[in-house]
Amino acid sequence: MITKHCVLLAEDNPDEVYLLRRAFRQAGLPHEIIEVRDGVVTMEYLKGTPPFNDRARYPFPRLLLLDLKMPKVNGFEVLAWLETRPEFSSLPAVVLSSSVFQGDSQKALDLGAREFLTKPYDMEELVTLVEGLHERWLAGEETMAAAVARIEEAQARPAVRLQV
Repeated sequence: MITKHCVLLAEDNPDEVYLLRRAFRQAGLPHEIIEVRDGVVTMEYLKGTPPFNDRARYPFPRLLLLDLKMPKVNGFEVLAWLETRPEFSSLPAVVLSSSVFQGDSQKALDLGAREFLTKPYDMEELVTLVEGLHERWLAGEETMAAAVARIEEAQARPAVRLQV
């Protein structure tokens, strides 16, 4: 049996959201896909800013799928923000982009993305891609309650500031 996890999908294109949801269904993966349409809402969701503070309704994700070209705050800026937030260090951020530029891939990886994947244009390839994401990032058995407890514990720790 596959454990159901929450995947936060930061994607502004509704067609891409539809195709990703369909690929997860075709792969037989029951994960809950929660979509956010821009980088600002992505950060608010992760921080638990109201209304996202209701973690029963808006669970903390096990995986962040991140588009680069989004309105307000782009994917690179979200990655840079995540780097400054140690409480999110265990959240894998995977960039899923239509960009084929090596510079985009390298910049995303330098900013802490765990993977940079180019969006395929074929549904079979997209199903294979989400099956791989499941195996690499979602197949583990950490429960949602354990993940939330881990994040809350990290958020409660005081920030360490170094003086130079």
